[in-house]
Amino acid sequence: MAQNLLLEIGLEELPAHVVTPSMKQLQEKTAAFLDAHALPYTAIEAYSTPRRLAVYVTGLPEKQADTQEEVKGPAKKIALDEAGNWSKAAQGFVRGQGLTTDDITFRELKGVEYVYVTKHTQGQPTVEVLKGLQEVITSLTFPVTMHWADYDFEYIRPIHWIVALFGEQVIPFQILDIVTGRESKGHRFLGEAVTFDHADDYLEKMKHQFVIADPSERQQMITSQINAIAQENNWRIDLDEDLLEEVTNLVEYPTAFVGDFEEKYLSVPEEVLVTSMKEHQRYFDVRTLDGELLPHFISARNGDAVKIDNVIKGNQKVLTARLEDAEFFYNEDKKLTIDHCVEKLKQVTFHEKIGSLYEKMQRVGLAAQIIGNTVGLTQEELTDLQRAAQIYKFDLVTNMVGEFPELQGIMGEKYALIQGEKPTVAQAIREHYMPISAEGELPQSKIGAVLAIADKLDSLLAFFAVDMVPSGSNDPYALRRQTYGIIRILAEKRWYFPFAQLQEEIREAINAQPEIFGIQLAAGQEQVTDFVKSRLRQFLLSKNTRHDVIEAVLGARQADISTLFETAQMLREHLQDTDFKPSMEALTRVINLAKKAELEQAAIDPALFENDSETALYEAVLTVENKFPHQTMEENYQSLVALRPLIEAYFDQTMVMVEDEQIRRNRFALLDKIAKMSLAVASLDALITK
Repeated sequence: MAQNLLLEIGLEELPAHVVTPSMKQLQEKTAAFLDAHALPYTAIEAYSTPRRLAVYVTGLPEKQADTQEEVKGPAKKIALDEAGNWSKAAQGFVRGQGLTTDDITFRELKGVEYVYVTKHTQGQPTVEVLKGLQEVITSLTFPVTMHWADYDFEYIRPIHWIVALFGEQVIPFQILDIVTGRESKGHRFLGEAVTFDHADDYLEKMKHQFVIADPSERQQMITSQINAIAQENNWRIDLDEDLLEEVTNLVEYPTAFVGDFEEKYLSVPEEVLVTSMKEHQRYFDVRTLDGELLPHFISARNGDAVKIDNVIKGNQKVLTARLEDAEFFYNEDKKLTIDHCVEKLKQVTFHEKIGSLYEKMQRVGLAAQIIGNTVGLTQEELTDLQRAAQIYKFDLVTNMVGEFPELQGIMGEKYALIQGEKPTVAQAIREHYMPISAEGELPQSKIGAVLAIADKLDSLLAFFAVDMVPSGSNDPYALRRQTYGIIRILAEKRWYFPFAQLQEEIREAINAQPEIFGIQLAAGQEQVTDFVKSRLRQFLLSKNTRHDVIEAVLGARQADISTLFETAQMLREHLQDTDFKPSMEALTRVINLAKKAELEQAAIDPALFENDSETALYEAVLTVENKFPHQTMEENYQSLVALRPLIEAYFDQTMVMVEDEQIRRNRFALLDKIAKMSLAVASLDALITK
């Protein structure tokens, strides 16, 4: 008869951001444990609150199934000696299987007889197998851990109890001084200890003790309560998904409530108010149906509605103190000038090996102009870009950003507008941080995008110049994320961006005036280029690009990064073409032969051609070569594909590796032209066509 399993780990309060991933990890590792021990089940559910992680598994058998396995041993000629007696090899084999030589049979496999035995394994009672859940619990990993009392064992938080039930039966095991049982704890203030007679009692009995163990149910309670408040007051509440999950993981029994703050604080930029509420207090902001911010907030307490007025007053008091600070900082910051703030940046260190933030801004300003000219900004855009680069970090020394670092860039835009800067300049100040995460929002303006690229590229070049290169998982200055941000911006804008050329231009300009820029950039770009290519590879993988296509694209003799995106997309679209395989095979043959040649721009002499196929291919190649620089990547690809029948005819009628050196070199020179054009598209020889 099938039974159900309950496993609950009782803990000190977990950090909210750890709860959901830890719950999922427990679910996955429990499932893997059951699979590894041949215990089938119907379903596995995971539950969590700030004080517990739990799994509930249905449909487990009462014992493992008995198994029968055919095990192959040594060859018969090894298993028997000359006298026909069992050898030590045969005896050792059966002993290792827990059997005797009486159990041996022989079977033929590919003309050779081998020893075989049939091994019967009796399934263990499930409750015995489930004692191994101890290892599942101790194998969980966390971003940070702690140890307690005199134990060397570390965990996310101290373990206080473990419930382990298989049906009505306790699964006996122990972790440190915690012995498994059937007793859990209810809500810290509203509930009491609870005893489970059966694994199936879990959710219902926990509810009686003011614990909603199912996080999806808890989240739905919060959502329903907030929506009811919004409907009653004709408000709009935008339920930010991340904040909603965090609030869900802060409470065991949620009760939503509304708090207020004074209208005078609405004079402070709403980004400051929302940040104070969301990031610091975990409150949802309240708006009119038209989206205007109102002087209210909504949150959820960990408990019922008893004396909730006191809870509201306490939360209002805490928020008011924060808003009072924000208002003071905002008013003080408005007295500052941008020039004063920029001057202060001379005393702010970007990195001790690289220099000040002011020097970084000088370098970024130079790089931004080089990049802006390359991508085709207008003169007006270049002028605005220059101004933005001169001041774009000024808000880092304001009071507001000092108190609320999350607002860097955002307050820069606000203060720049207050002080009369052009909206385009102010927008670029905010956008230069983008994207702030791997898949975060990208800059919308051209000026903001160029400034974002220049700022991130400067960090990359500067840290590589002082030999502070990310290794393994170590990337303290987020160079991988910043480089990935550059790639994503270029993928969206599709600007002409010859990375190596731009890097060299920036290096020469910066090294010409070290007294201004504070650093010398080393010559050579292989290490940085390889780093950028690894982020390109990551980006293309995220677009479900085949590995061989990625290698072909990254191996292209192509300076422009944006062209690589176009090439990858184009190759993906042609992979299923009927002529793709034969065309790539023909071009690959050309590339492989051209690699064997040692040519220095050798001229082709048509007088040395010995058959019509050479002449036909030569004339076609000249036509393609003349058009190649002026065509799109798609047109160049189609031009190369169109050469396939001529290439095949050429190889059918022409021996490339002839003894006559002059003719051989002439033929290599023709193939080299095709190979160079092919490799300008992609390393087509890297494509898998089987």
